[in-house]
Amino acid sequence: MSTPAAASTPAARSRPTSSVPPAAQPGGDGQELSTSRGTSAGPRPMLHGRRPGSEQLLVTLFIVLPTLALIAAVPFAWGWGLTWTDIGLAVFFYLLCGLGVTAGFHRYFTHRAFKANRALRIALAVAGSMAFQGSIITWVADHRRHHIFTDKEGDPHSPWLFGTSAAAVARGFWHAHLGWLFEKDKTNTYRFAPDLLSDPDIRRVNRQNVGWSTLSLTMPILLGGLISWSWWGGLTAFFWAGLVRVAALHHITWSTNSICHMIGNRPFTQRDRSTNFWPLAILSMGESWHNLHHADPTCARHGVRRGQVDMTARLIWIFEKFGWAHDVRWPSTRRLARVSTVQ
Repeated sequence: MSTPAAASTPAARSRPTSSVPPAAQPGGDGQELSTSRGTSAGPRPMLHGRRPGSEQLLVTLFIVLPTLALIAAVPFAWGWGLTWTDIGLAVFFYLLCGLGVTAGFHRYFTHRAFKANRALRIALAVAGSMAFQGSIITWVADHRRHHIFTDKEGDPHSPWLFGTSAAAVARGFWHAHLGWLFEKDKTNTYRFAPDLLSDPDIRRVNRQNVGWSTLSLTMPILLGGLISWSWWGGLTAFFWAGLVRVAALHHITWSTNSICHMIGNRPFTQRDRSTNFWPLAILSMGESWHNLHHADPTCARHGVRRGQVDMTARLIWIFEKFGWAHDVRWPSTRRLARVSTVQ
């Protein structure tokens, strides 16, 4: 499989600040340091086992059922079956779970863009676990692996692993957007997320992932039923604020993996094919300013230019003002100068 030319340029080889904890950082030879205790045997393997059939079935159901609900949404809503309560609950849970992923799973747990007190750390882990995007430790391990091998062999969801012909690009888009989730090989969490494995609070949330995901669907039923005081209100809330909301957030998240490595501009250092794609900025809560993120992974704000909306960064700012977060890695003139393509 071919490696994009951008990955071999001098700019591509010079990374600003490492985005993963020391145990998972690239070593001087381009390999990650071993996480084994008291051994110099070298890095652990990139993959560790395969999903059992029961786990693969759950993954398939978590992907397929919300997507079918999203497809059914238009005819279902045509004249009936959608209320302002459904819309309000859908927006609330979309933001709750989405920001749990963007501020929690992504900017905090994966890249340590800020430090958080214990209560905030657990709350972010729980909110992200309600998004139906898998357990926190697996999510973080997959994403750190993506950053270490971006758009090269080893990247779990690059759209550029199959070539540049029209057929290869179409196949790559499917793989990056959705197809990779059906693969049974599991990223080695001992190699890519040893810090989370050593955190008892995060291990507990990780074990409870199915329960938090289930709560994400049952809460809309309960609230919709209580607000409307009807079983029908609970059912429509389950459909819109549950299934459709999960599917919408899924596809926005997956679009960062696919579209934001294929379409858009690259105003910052291009060591891979990540792009800024403004149409998704609001729905992705700032994640679609993806070129800056890959140029400077530990930066707490991805939309760093005037007019670039980044709701996740604003939330982190609020956490900082309340004293729940500190040592936030905000962009600075010097920091941006290191990764700007215009010197």
